[in-house]
Amino acid sequence: MANNNNTLVVPQAKAALNQMKFEVAQELGIQLQPNGYNGNLATRDAGSIGGNITKRLVQIAEQQLQGYSR
Repeated sequence: MANNNNTLVVPQAKAALNQMKFEVAQELGIQLQPNGYNGNLATRDAGSIGGNITKRLVQIAEQQLQGYSR
């Protein structure tokens, strides 16, 4: 069994991150299971989803930081 040590800094963000995961997967044409089990998902597909989520989160952070610098 996998040991998941990922903890959210802001637990209330879990729903938003989960929604983002499904949005990114849909954009990439990857079908995720609504029940949360994606054991049949190819590693490449999982990496693509995670990578795109990271890109989006970095873009959001950069936009917010630009607002602070003005």
